[in-house]
Amino acid sequence: MAQVTIYLADDLEARARKAAEVHGTSLGRWIADQVAEKVNNTWPPEVLNALGSFSDFPEPAELRNSYGVDAPRESLD
Repeated sequence: MAQVTIYLADDLEARARKAAEVHGTSLGRWIADQVAEKVNNTWPPEVLNALGSFSDFPEPAELRNSYGVDAPRESLD
């Protein structure tokens, strides 16, 4: 596990320590959890569980029908 040194303003450190205390963990563990949460690039479980739960949701092609006709595109030649 890597070690990282960070510098926090005094008031921010105090608030972070209080948050860690409220969560019953060390300051280092609390900061690591916050960083992991911010860099996690997956959908939350609640969103993933909701997928497919709307049986009457229209198909993508049906949604696109209301877009109208595309304008002619320029030639790149």
